[in-house]
Amino acid sequence: MKAIVIEHHGGPEVLAMRELPLPEPKPGEIRIHIKAFGVNRAEIHMREGHWGEVSKVTGIECVGVVDADPSGKLRRGQTVAAVVGGMGRSFPGSYAEYTCVPMSSVFVLETKLSWPELAAIPESYSTAWGALFDNMALEPHHTVLIRGATSALGQAAVSIASEYGATVLATTRRRDRVKSLELLGASRVLIDDGALSGEIRGIDGVLDIVGNRVLRDSLRMLKKNGTLCEVGFMGGAEPVENFNPLLDMPSGVDLRFYATGLVLGTPEFPLADIPMQRIVDKVSGGAYKTKPARVFPFEAIQDAHRLMESDKAGGKIVVTV
Repeated sequence: MKAIVIEHHGGPEVLAMRELPLPEPKPGEIRIHIKAFGVNRAEIHMREGHWGEVSKVTGIECVGVVDADPSGKLRRGQTVAAVVGGMGRSFPGSYAEYTCVPMSSVFVLETKLSWPELAAIPESYSTAWGALFDNMALEPHHTVLIRGATSALGQAAVSIASEYGATVLATTRRRDRVKSLELLGASRVLIDDGALSGEIRGIDGVLDIVGNRVLRDSLRMLKKNGTLCEVGFMGGAEPVENFNPLLDMPSGVDLRFYATGLVLGTPEFPLADIPMQRIVDKVSGGAYKTKPARVFPFEAIQDAHRLMESDKAGGKIVVTV
């Protein structure tokens, strides 16, 4: 089979097409014939060596069809999506024509969406759903701010929260993205200069994709019993210098972190908690307004990574296999 491997740590140029043996599923696994996959920042970190030794074949999500299931539970040709659970880290991931994944990482789906459209959904919507409903206990009467809303994850969170009935505030650094976030359902869009807490106070939650760089500012926005959930580090992963909870956290607020790539699919965070079929149906019906920002062919993986690094995609980058 064809696969894209990380030859050595470095820039997009280290991603190379190679021929590898067809993987054989172990007990409890299925083999997926991959049709498309989303590109994620986690794969950039793995490519650059920030996360230590990982699989030479990266990729933390994919969509495709069942090619083999030793258990006989799934029939060949069924549509599936697979997310995280060690993909691309502890075992070969989705940058290939085929991959073998644990059943605990698989959604079985029925849909008429195209492969690129379907590939724009799994990881972003799994993360947004888990963060909003599991970590933040979102309710329709809540007001939440999505910080870093023009990212694929941010757009998924805006779609989910607004469709659920919550009042959604969204941030971006680019004025040309304001209208698109309003069309997704944001009630108000703010241009993020890193200091928004002087303007936004007393809200129920902040879903923070920017990360540690704005942590203090995001915490100041919350009312008592409000929750800040960090789900990304678009602004860099450096620690918050001299962070002191006594001084930097308002009394009675929660600070949480949702690491999809580390926990989703574990007994504590089972895939069954993510209603992926319902999410896919809402995308099909237009309730969630999502589609790939850019679609690249398999052989253009380096260009896909360059676009991801540029922060100019404006949404989900998808690669077809």
